[in-house]
Amino acid sequence: MKTAVPTDPTQLRDASQKALAGGALTPAEALLLYRGLDQPSLGLLANDVRLRLHPPGADGKVRVTYIVDRNLNPTNVCVTDCGFCAFYRSPDASDAYVLTREVIYGKVDDLLAKGGIQLLLQGGHHPRLKTAWFAELFRDLKARYPQVWIHGMSPPEITHLSKLEKRPVRDVLAELKAAGLQSIPGGGAEILVERVRKVIAPKKATTDEWLEVMRQWALLGGKGTATMMFGHVETDAERIEHMQRIRELQDETSVFTAFIPWTYQPDHTPLGTQLLATRGGKATVAEYLRTLSLARLYLQNVPHVQSSFVTQGMKTCQVGLAMGADDFGSAMLEENVVSSAGCVHPTSIPEIERHIKDAGFVPQRRNMMYEPVETPATDRFGNPVDQKKAVVSQVQA
Repeated sequence: MKTAVPTDPTQLRDASQKALAGGALTPAEALLLYRGLDQPSLGLLANDVRLRLHPPGADGKVRVTYIVDRNLNPTNVCVTDCGFCAFYRSPDASDAYVLTREVIYGKVDDLLAKGGIQLLLQGGHHPRLKTAWFAELFRDLKARYPQVWIHGMSPPEITHLSKLEKRPVRDVLAELKAAGLQSIPGGGAEILVERVRKVIAPKKATTDEWLEVMRQWALLGGKGTATMMFGHVETDAERIEHMQRIRELQDETSVFTAFIPWTYQPDHTPLGTQLLATRGGKATVAEYLRTLSLARLYLQNVPHVQSSFVTQGMKTCQVGLAMGADDFGSAMLEENVVSSAGCVHPTSIPEIERHIKDAGFVPQRRNMMYEPVETPATDRFGNPVDQKKAVVSQVQA
């Protein structure tokens, strides 16, 4: 339940000025701004912070970044039984799978043919696939495709391997890093509040376990991203508590390159009907944009904030670029998890660039570290030379 929050103009002004100056908002100040400002004002405030963190270039133009990669799910077998997930299968399910090397290589060949540079590699918590299996996969991929960046193994997957093998998280991470793992996606964070996790994902890594994986990864010199899936059983204050945990770990480690908030998609999920009844519907566009703007204000120590077209569509994503976001996310050549919940917004790489331009920005292709990447030669349709048009969709990583 939402509780009343005072909207005294002086308090709103002071909190707004604090955010503009780069101050770390308190949870109370963040809740005040989230509930007390109208959407245009909150969005403009977040945009001012975004422009301070990422000002126009020497040419006076403001850039919005995106990356071309592929989501590769080595297995859909998972034993965590998360009620919000429509992708996973039990080990004995008729459509459970573990991809063969031949299938995986074919997907990577296709990625490179279409100008992609990164694999987002994550999947289910398989009860029999251990660290050695993934390490061998990474070594094989790096031997065959040394130019491909491996962005893989979300914190809950690492925690699962640690428990499965009764090994420290740091040892698992070190083995995977030596085999070729280069960065870790922020999947499985959902809401980093134990009350929420006990409802939606009681078998998955706890809040502290998720954060510890990222802490240990940072100590090994690694980088990763942070996500937040909202719009289910969490409160406004719990969203801010999630951001607080991300901000504190970032202050400690500087491990995160970006924050990616996205909305829960209830269709075809076990908890969907129940949660929709509780909320009265899934998160609205307005709710998404307010949360996106608040993330930019609250997480000023995280360099980038990503706008999402997979759950809200291209037009809302465009609006998000004027309300705090500086990144358009991943133009993925394959996506299976969110689309399993019936949420699909297919597009093409030229369409991504067109939407960025139409929103008043300059598109800039990037890598995981947010370094500019040269756009490959394209035909008149904007596709890599001599390649078929690539249809892509986005998922948050």
